[in-house]
Amino acid sequence: MDLKKLAERLLPGEYPAPADYEALYPPRALGKGAEVTRLAPSPTGFIHLGNLFVAIANERIAHRSGGIMFLRIEDTDLKRKVEGAVEAVKNALRYFDVRFDEGAEIGGDDTYGPWYQRQRAEIYRAFAKKLIEEGRAYPCFCTEEELSALREKQTAEKKVTGYYGEYAVCRHLSEEEIYQKLDAGLPYVIRLRSQGDPAHKFTFRDQIKGDITVTENDQDVVILKSDGIPTYHFAHAVDDHFMRTTLVIRGEEWLASLPVHLELFSALGFACPKYGHNCSLMKMDGETKRKLSKRKDPELSLEFYRREGYFPRAVKVYMLTLLNSNFEEWYAKFPEKPLEEFPFSVSKMGKSGALFDLDKLNDISKNELSRLSAEEMLCFLKDWAEAFGSEEEKGYFRDEAYLLRVLNLCMGTAGKKRRKDFTTAKQAVGLIAYFFRKGERTDEYRIPAADKNAILRAFLETFDEGDDSQVWFQKVKQIADMLGFASDMKAYKADSSAYKGSVADVAEALRIAVTGRANTPDLWTIMQILGGEETRRRIRAELEVQA
Repeated sequence: MDLKKLAERLLPGEYPAPADYEALYPPRALGKGAEVTRLAPSPTGFIHLGNLFVAIANERIAHRSGGIMFLRIEDTDLKRKVEGAVEAVKNALRYFDVRFDEGAEIGGDDTYGPWYQRQRAEIYRAFAKKLIEEGRAYPCFCTEEELSALREKQTAEKKVTGYYGEYAVCRHLSEEEIYQKLDAGLPYVIRLRSQGDPAHKFTFRDQIKGDITVTENDQDVVILKSDGIPTYHFAHAVDDHFMRTTLVIRGEEWLASLPVHLELFSALGFACPKYGHNCSLMKMDGETKRKLSKRKDPELSLEFYRREGYFPRAVKVYMLTLLNSNFEEWYAKFPEKPLEEFPFSVSKMGKSGALFDLDKLNDISKNELSRLSAEEMLCFLKDWAEAFGSEEEKGYFRDEAYLLRVLNLCMGTAGKKRRKDFTTAKQAVGLIAYFFRKGERTDEYRIPAADKNAILRAFLETFDEGDDSQVWFQKVKQIADMLGFASDMKAYKADSSAYKGSVADVAEALRIAVTGRANTPDLWTIMQILGGEETRRRIRAELEVQA
């Protein structure tokens, strides 16, 4: 068969020679040991936690080694493309401070672009044509219906499904049959003519999992679709070579494709990059572990963390905790150091599933938020409110001086001990809402209504916003004594039956009346921030409602 003639018929026109592309995309001038890594998402859906997990690993490896990390958009599947997905990817990675050196609309050295695969179609066709000329690829005219029937037949026969061996019918077409189909105008794809033997296994060194056993590929995978656009498998091999990728860290779900990728690099005559397949993110489901699921687990989507208002550094800290087994100990010793100083290592990445625990993330988030100044917290909350808050919540930021007083109290920034009440921006904005309006009670009174009303009336009679905290509390204790509550906690603990309750119950009734909550920061300071008029209004309103 005249393979050059066939290649010209299938992919007509002149293409640059392989050597021309090697010159166009030369090896990178980097130091010894520098790694070139990448993130290469498809714009076919939301970006998820697994993408961030891989992105952080790739970014740390590249930059710790003095290398480069780039962003490539693998947009070959137009049918599944989601509008706005690329922008969502970039926004999410920017939010979580994943720093690229170059890539899709990032800037930096553009030598190795374009960064969108559909803009690189000529390169893929040139190398597909080369493979046809070498007898390593061929046209396939099978329809979707025929392929579906083939899969059903293989399943019924309990055979491996796919296009290979005796089932690869177009692989065995004669030259005459091929040209008859071409002359008839039948659509076709280009498939790799695999030379692998599934009976042959070999050892492959995975950068994370160590030595693994791999079965040779025998699948005649599609490399160019009928529209001349490459499949993921083919495009990634060409791109990783000419973008000079040295290390690919990706999810372990790609292990099944490793034999195909290794054969493609071999067929193309390219040196294969190193591969490391990181563990999947798991969660507990009852007594068992399972992979995080797009369908079941909203926390898999990065949009979840933005809408809930997770502090991006907290998420990154938790991801590093899962990625490197020694990070948590290092961070406990050096909490003030930039995360970039952590000696990230591929060798410390987990070989089996990492257990993702939202409660652990919440604890980390509380710690990270407690380290912010009130001014930093205000900026963080304001950014969240502008993007996701209600109109009422956006209004909280009109008087920033007032809000700073609120945050200084709620965070404990004015004292020696920081409070850790805030977990996310959404939760924090909800917690401070009582400073801006008297909302519904979240906690119920634990004392009888008559006692509660008596406390509120007595407080209104003696309340003076000019009192300092000590005078204010003395008045609360006097109310306790007057109404049969113990003002002395020692006396109450010695004989609680002698009292209706303690001064703590009196203070709690006032707290709920003013804030709607049983647990808040210092009540005197809250009343100082609200002011005397607003404090009285709320207590009177509570008396009217409960009268």
